[in-house]
Amino acid sequence: MDSDQESINSFNSRDSYTQVPQTYVPSDATSARRAGRRSSASASSAVGSDRLRLVPTETVKSLQDMGVTPEAPLPDVNAPTTGKGGAAIFPEEYTLETATGLVPVATLQSLGRTQSAVSRTRTRVMREGAAARRRGSDAGSENEQKLTLSDHGSKSGSGSGEGEGEGAAAGAPELDPEIEFVTFVTGDPENPHNWPLWLRWVYTILLSILVIAVAYGSACITGGLGTVSDKFHVSQEVSILTCSLMVLGFSLGPLIWSPVSDLLGRRVAYFISLGLYVIFNIPCALAPNIGCLLACRFLCGVWSSSGLCLVGGSIADMFPPETRGRAIAFFAYAPYCGPVFGPLVNGFISVATNRMDLIFWVNMAFAGVMWIIVALIPETFAPVILKRRAARLRKETGNPKIMTEQEAQGLSVREMVQDCLLRPLYLAVTEPVLDLMCFYVCLIYSLLYAFFFAYPVIFGELYGYKDNLIGLMLIPILIGASVALATTTFCENQYIKITRRRKPTPEDRLLGAMIGAPFAAIALWILGATAYKHIIWVGPASSGLAFGYGMVLIYYSLNNYIIDCYAVYASSALATKVFLRSAGGAAFPLFTEQMYHKLGLHWASWLLAFISTAMVAIPFAFFHWGKDLRAKLSKKNYAFSGME
Repeated sequence: MDSDQESINSFNSRDSYTQVPQTYVPSDATSARRAGRRSSASASSAVGSDRLRLVPTETVKSLQDMGVTPEAPLPDVNAPTTGKGGAAIFPEEYTLETATGLVPVATLQSLGRTQSAVSRTRTRVMREGAAARRRGSDAGSENEQKLTLSDHGSKSGSGSGEGEGEGAAAGAPELDPEIEFVTFVTGDPENPHNWPLWLRWVYTILLSILVIAVAYGSACITGGLGTVSDKFHVSQEVSILTCSLMVLGFSLGPLIWSPVSDLLGRRVAYFISLGLYVIFNIPCALAPNIGCLLACRFLCGVWSSSGLCLVGGSIADMFPPETRGRAIAFFAYAPYCGPVFGPLVNGFISVATNRMDLIFWVNMAFAGVMWIIVALIPETFAPVILKRRAARLRKETGNPKIMTEQEAQGLSVREMVQDCLLRPLYLAVTEPVLDLMCFYVCLIYSLLYAFFFAYPVIFGELYGYKDNLIGLMLIPILIGASVALATTTFCENQYIKITRRRKPTPEDRLLGAMIGAPFAAIALWILGATAYKHIIWVGPASSGLAFGYGMVLIYYSLNNYIIDCYAVYASSALATKVFLRSAGGAAFPLFTEQMYHKLGLHWASWLLAFISTAMVAIPFAFFHWGKDLRAKLSKKNYAFSGME
């Protein structure tokens, strides 16, 4: 059998990959599909006939003209995990637009991309598939496609012969040189970066509202804890668990939804998780006992956590790195403002009806509306978009070697567990810099939930306010956070000016934290100093202005700093942050009321103020000495600069 039949790739010269490689595509593929025939069978029978047309793929020269160099850049923060430690030879696949939409592995290898030890040896499965194709068997062609994908989706060593030993020795997956990676084509309408700017901002705002809905659900019951105590005859501490357990679920949910998003897409992850969240509000409202309520609230946290762990990625999917900062600022605003709406809205429900179930019905309605809206947003995750395109091209051309790099390198369960669970724990244990930043984020997030339980003590016991008026005292936090959202634009403009003058460092991201850190501490000093009955309520309530302002700026800035410091494993570093932040948010409500009763209204606030004041030094210290501290304290340099 000649070489054109053996491989769907045909090179003008086997000695020079710089000449134009081409792909055979059946010219009657469309009519074949309409007639109900398999395109792969049509492609096989058409070899040697006039029904074939040649479609060019990318060459070394065309890739060089697009700026592709022998040195593979670091993958984007949103790039998917690949097998064998993520040694991608073409990390630009999900951001680069090419004229043809196909980039052969052999072309990348000839360009110098050899990190993955690309093997030219065919695997056993591909040889069997080629034999099946020679027989013109539809079943053989279908089986080849399935097995080839399975073979490339496993770890190296799954094949046989010398290719197996070569791949195993290199510690990298084997890639057949005839594999062609799928990319977006120039001006591709399916590329989220090419969607109209107004539409991308509409999606950004809708996704941010989703985050508010999830965060609202965690704190919705804090506006009516008395309804839980009255219905189930339990103590206030047990009632508080209905909030803490959902927040604790936020820390575990990403272990499920991040892999689902990587494999099936963000849209599928949202649809499944938010659907479960909506459903599990029903047993919360109708719970026959406190045990059922607590279990369902924890599960609500697990299901709804997709709204916290994936939305930042969804927003980043739609904007290139140089412009995504402003959009991400909305995401930084949402998880800290969402909980404020919980006691604000449900305080009135609690006072007016004293019905616990109505609180959860309202929460279910809010979550249900956002579930429907988000289900209408198209898929934004480029790897999944291209994976579906690759599947379509394989069907249309009968070429099983058209795929994405994630499909080619594969991802085993073991590697997925390592990426989603073990690496975040490893970073938490070995990276003091990450721990300090995560601890600061954890403190700010925990203080927000502490406010929900400190205000009832201050305004409820000192001023005699009911839940509805106590919720109104939280409005200044929203005002301060909204002002901070405007300030993030200033921070982004300053960062852009720096990038134009010189190469930025992770420490350049700390401007927002340096502005916001003093305000969070000032808020607690004000709260402690004004906790007197003869002082009008405006005094302690005004502390929310400073806290809301500092809270959003600190989170926005440190989130970007963590990403830049741990660019190589940004998703794992952020997972560490989410876990520690949620753990703190779950723990603080359990002792806040007791602390205020034991220490008094003044010293309880001042204790938190002392801690917050000490933490103010962190962003300033890292801004001035961060590079040296990272060099001394970190196991290795995970930032972009460390990979040069």
